[in-house]
Amino acid sequence: MTDPWARPADQPPVPPPPPFPQGAPPSAPDPGAQPKGRGSLLTKLRDVFSDPLSIVLAVVIVVALIAAGLLGGELYARNRADDVVSRVVSCVVEDEATASFDALPPFLLQHMTGHYTNINIETAGNQIRNAKGMKVGIDIKDVRLEDSANSSGSMGSLAVNVTWSSEGITQTVQDAIPLFGSFLTGVTTNPAEGTIELEGALGNIVAKPEVANGGITLQVQQLTGLGFTLPREAVQPALNAFTAGLTENYPMDIKAQSIEVTDTGITALLSSQNAEIPKGGEDPCFNGL
Repeated sequence: MTDPWARPADQPPVPPPPPFPQGAPPSAPDPGAQPKGRGSLLTKLRDVFSDPLSIVLAVVIVVALIAAGLLGGELYARNRADDVVSRVVSCVVEDEATASFDALPPFLLQHMTGHYTNINIETAGNQIRNAKGMKVGIDIKDVRLEDSANSSGSMGSLAVNVTWSSEGITQTVQDAIPLFGSFLTGVTTNPAEGTIELEGALGNIVAKPEVANGGITLQVQQLTGLGFTLPREAVQPALNAFTAGLTENYPMDIKAQSIEVTDTGITALLSSQNAEIPKGGEDPCFNGL
């Protein structure tokens, strides 16, 4: 009987397994070892930053990027603030206005602290409310935006330099004073006497601009009509009403300080000290602050 487990006679013998090579058995790859590509990248970076010139260039690039970002933010914030202040002033004086903040300290620093050192404003010169041909330059110092129950902040000082041309006075009187205004033909100034003369077809008014009770008045010195000298009381009430409408109801307790007659018209100084900035609900012109 044949052995079923016997190897067939024609099958070659199975070769024995190869022996392990001499030395330590093969080990698994080191997980901490860095790939060849990564190691070369780190090597390149080390080589770059080991060069002093490369370090200087890298620092310069970083500083330049930061400076560009700050400059862009400074210009945007400054232009935005100029626009806000210009709109507030335009609303108050009823004329176009431009505003600018001092270059130093940087505006972003002023904005973060809410303390603005100096603001300069100039109007277009078309009018100040009903006063035609009037132009103002405004210098505001030490503005602090601190919202409270009664105000939006404070101003250390505010100075308003007013220039009013003879042509503007003529047009304003023509529009504002009944009867006499319709006959007014022009205005001449006398700086030596400190007076202005309102010239009309039927008569002339010589008036002296003065500061009274924080406002500006025109005190009649002489009134003539049809060759006769007339009583000043005939026109003084009309001039009082006219000048009161020019300077009353200004915000932040702005008062007239001085006035001067020049060759081309009138100049005046109005100012305010330690004034509170009105809240938007009290004066709609300040809603943008």
